[in-house]
Amino acid sequence: MDIGVGLDPTLGLDLEQQFELSRESARLGFQSIWTPEGTGEDSYHICLMRWKASCDVIEGGLETGIAVSPVMWRTPMAFAMTGGTVSKMTNGKFIMGIGTGGAYRPDVRKSINMPNVSALGMMRDYLEIITQLVRGEKVNYEGSVETLLDSRLGIRPSPKTPVYLGALGPKMLELAGELADGASLNWCAPDQIAWSRKKIEIGENKSGRQKGSVKVAEYIRICVDEDEEKARVALAKATMNYALGSVVPTDRERTFGYRAHFERMGFTSELAALDEMRKKGASNDEIADVFPENILRSVAYFGKAENAASEFARLSEGLDNAIVRVVSSRPGTVEGTLDVMNACSPVEVRKHLK
Repeated sequence: MDIGVGLDPTLGLDLEQQFELSRESARLGFQSIWTPEGTGEDSYHICLMRWKASCDVIEGGLETGIAVSPVMWRTPMAFAMTGGTVSKMTNGKFIMGIGTGGAYRPDVRKSINMPNVSALGMMRDYLEIITQLVRGEKVNYEGSVETLLDSRLGIRPSPKTPVYLGALGPKMLELAGELADGASLNWCAPDQIAWSRKKIEIGENKSGRQKGSVKVAEYIRICVDEDEEKARVALAKATMNYALGSVVPTDRERTFGYRAHFERMGFTSELAALDEMRKKGASNDEIADVFPENILRSVAYFGKAENAASEFARLSEGLDNAIVRVVSSRPGTVEGTLDVMNACSPVEVRKHLK
């Protein structure tokens, strides 16, 4: 199992701090550095910056990856061009993850004038086109959402950028097994990782691939602090918007995205109780104060640094690439991030792997 580190904008780090943390990632023995993407700084530039910084420590630099880029911000050709360029500049040390983002939600589609499309159909189209482009093939593909005819990527030799699919539900996981190079999971208990692998295998069988040919990666959130309650609240705030959603969902909305994912793991009643608090006007701080510890313990770790590596090892069972997604109890400080990186360095984690 490869062990990577994930750094995101919630850490409140400036570019110079990210440079130094990238170097420190290499010194600590992490094999990759990952970032999500939203509508802030371009994650492809961030990956290049981090790779370049890590080259100061180890020859060739660390592998970098994005998990994941929401496809609604770019065309398939734009993904292939940008991802292919990063692959070329890093000598192949780049993984491009793509996902639906919020495109399954009507309010998000309305904000960019996107028609009501099948998220599954959209991701199939993006995967079909992008993977052909980065392999250097001429594309003639007409899909339900995206079409590209008589076109190829003008990068020689072809970059062969690995393309991972952000996947939670059974059909998206099967699609990852069928077409992607890897699946990017998120917020999974170990049992959910095992369940996800079985769904990926269905897709592998469908396309005639060898079992296990699709890599499985996941962010595992870790927050360490001597003050365990401070760590718990920080992790709860990092979890809430995923598990609950930004607003109380309708019954139909509960069947999509992260809310459906957390309910599949058995947390329906806990989330329903929090929804009732939100309906009565509870603030985010009030929700964080009572956010169920059993949810946090199932998918992440908070607490003292000395227990972090063993819990990370437990939570990463079944993964090909386990990524320490740093949650800082002291955002804006390098020390808050370094505490997590040191606690879950590969040397420490490997002491506890089976």
